[in-house]
Amino acid sequence: MKVNWPNGNSTNVTVGGDWLEEAKKAGIYIPTGCLNGSCGACEIEVNGEVIRACVNTIKDSKKSEIEVKFFYDPYW
Repeated sequence: MKVNWPNGNSTNVTVGGDWLEEAKKAGIYIPTGCLNGSCGACEIEVNGEVIRACVNTIKDSKKSEIEVKFFYDPYW
């Protein structure tokens, strides 16, 4: 599955793969905090849905490509 990252890179990833590891391979640093999903530091937007990268795996998409954007919480 192809992922388009915020830095303009595109990589092929495996469904079920780890978001943090795949981002690192693509030259993307996703900040982390607690690494158990409670702090929200690792939130990214995947095809318009906000997820916590530290506790989610890459899911199959009905689209041919996955678009990843950084998520910014104005209250954080």
